[in-house]
Amino acid sequence: MTLTFTLKDEEATVALGTALANTVQQELSQGIIVYLNGDLGAGKTTLTRGFVRGMGHKGNVKSPTYTLVEPYDLGDWQVYHFDLYRLNSEEEAYDMGIDEYFYSGNWCFIEWPEKTPNLIPIDHASIHMKITDKGERELRLAN
Repeated sequence: MTLTFTLKDEEATVALGTALANTVQQELSQGIIVYLNGDLGAGKTTLTRGFVRGMGHKGNVKSPTYTLVEPYDLGDWQVYHFDLYRLNSEEEAYDMGIDEYFYSGNWCFIEWPEKTPNLIPIDHASIHMKITDKGERELRLAN
């Protein structure tokens, strides 16, 4: 199944992330791996921000560009937001214990998953984001 959304601005992207969180909290007993695909500036972190806030996080939700992973403890859930753009090899990811995050049963949002194709579990959802000619964001959600 594939769903496509057109998002006019940052607020709409955050709102969609929040709506996804509200839906999955009621439906799933454990987290899943979510690939976030898209060019720089496509809204991957913004969507994740909405999701984390929708799961109940009240604090800041920032990009993990420099830390590689930002963890969010949400009581019953953990959300791990990865930005693998700066990785030079899969060995670097393995050395940081990335596989432990992926198999923890918690939510993992992964920007630039193509940097570690052999380490990320096969079972995942994919979100593809792109900037349209009108400056909007097109988001395709597939599982």
